[in-house]
Amino acid sequence: QVQLVESGGGLVQAGGSLRLSCAASGRTFSSYRMGWFRQTAGKEREFVAAIDVNGVNTYYGDSVKGRFTIFRNSAQNVMFLQMNILKPEDTAVYYCAAGRSSLLSLPSAYTYWGQGTQVTVSS
Repeated sequence: QVQLVESGGGLVQAGGSLRLSCAASGRTFSSYRMGWFRQTAGKEREFVAAIDVNGVNTYYGDSVKGRFTIFRNSAQNVMFLQMNILKPEDTAVYYCAAGRSSLLSLPSAYTYWGQGTQVTVSS
């Protein structure tokens, strides 16, 4: 069992930066692949980024490549999403997730989800 809690969301101007955190409980955090997704009202959950168990292999959605960075500290049971050069279209609720499937861009690959944190980017 893994419980996830996101933090770090807020209001930022376009071009600014935010760092989201995902704190995990449970002794098996290091054995899970982790991901970030985002969702706006009326739309499906969108893949943002994922990181493998080793913390080395990372994957990004096309809309955030080159601007966002995912990383994890398994010793401290925490994962981060560094978001730079934010755009108004990045506005969404951001969720972190944990799973063991290799299909990292699919929400169905993840077993555990956080409650989400709101990110709002003003133009």
